[in-house]
Amino acid sequence: MKIAMLSPIAWRTPPRHYGPWELVASNLTEGLVAKGHEVTLFATADSLTSAELDAVCPRPYAEDDAVDAKVWESLHISNLMENADRFDIVHNHFDFLPLTYSRLISVPMVTTIHGFSSEDIVPVYRKYDDIATYISISDADRHPDLNYERSIFHGIDAQKFQFNGDKEDYLLFFGRIHPDKGAREALRIAEKAGYRLIMAGLVQDAAYFEEYILPKVDGKKVIYLGNVNQKKGSELLGRATALLHPIAFDEPFGLSVAEAMMCGTPVIAYNRGSMPELIEDNTTGFLVKTVEDAALAVEKAKSLDFEYIREYALNKFGMERMVEEYVEVYEEVLLKRES
Repeated sequence: MKIAMLSPIAWRTPPRHYGPWELVASNLTEGLVAKGHEVTLFATADSLTSAELDAVCPRPYAEDDAVDAKVWESLHISNLMENADRFDIVHNHFDFLPLTYSRLISVPMVTTIHGFSSEDIVPVYRKYDDIATYISISDADRHPDLNYERSIFHGIDAQKFQFNGDKEDYLLFFGRIHPDKGAREALRIAEKAGYRLIMAGLVQDAAYFEEYILPKVDGKKVIYLGNVNQKKGSELLGRATALLHPIAFDEPFGLSVAEAMMCGTPVIAYNRGSMPELIEDNTTGFLVKTVEDAALAVEKAKSLDFEYIREYALNKFGMERMVEEYVEVYEEVLLKRES
């Protein structure tokens, strides 16, 4: 099967640090190649892959101000679409823009919807709903106006997020520094529980960071490490007593949640969005509603079975499982096309 994988170009594929969509596109690409499929990855020219790389955009626009996002997104997407007849399947990880080509090419397109940035983009998805194959990344993230083929959880590379049963006395906040992700609430939880808090992630809201987070960072009780790479992230997740995930929005998935459990680390999350689908309450973590409940859950997290958490994550978030499910979708789409 010849597959064209369209990754975003905000970050490298795989990303050096932050870049969840690029990371998922990379994991799927590498998993498909390992299974013997012929994959061409459309991504930035500095991307790393065992597949064939087709790139027109020299560098990620989020890393280089000289790269105009609109210009290079247009060139990037059109490059794939003008070569679409070379492939059996086009797999779109690029949000709604590539859908506007879907009636102009003969090759079927599978679109993984990584979430909705706003309700404003839904009309594009709605317009192409009759010919599209939409994959949701959780049942919680399904829009009522759209039809979906199925939900497929993201796959995590178990070799890069290895089990660690030796936990240290710190809590971890690992994600975007933004009100949606609950960085401020994580500070309150750690303080109430009496634990040191290590924070790592991309500052996405500078004003929020400077007003609510930075004043609390003292290098002892609260440590901020910046936007760390995957290797450092795995180390932090593996050693933490628990990952704090007090989200203030209905999160579509949450890669750090799956990555923490892959390391055998419990997750304490607010019970919103996809969290009930990802976390098995009281065994792989705790679904809570308040800072007080989260703080109380910290001590309980220490008594959970870390090996069970790892096995749970391997079964639910393993890369091979993700690859198999997407291959099933590709085959189903091609079978429908033939009939």
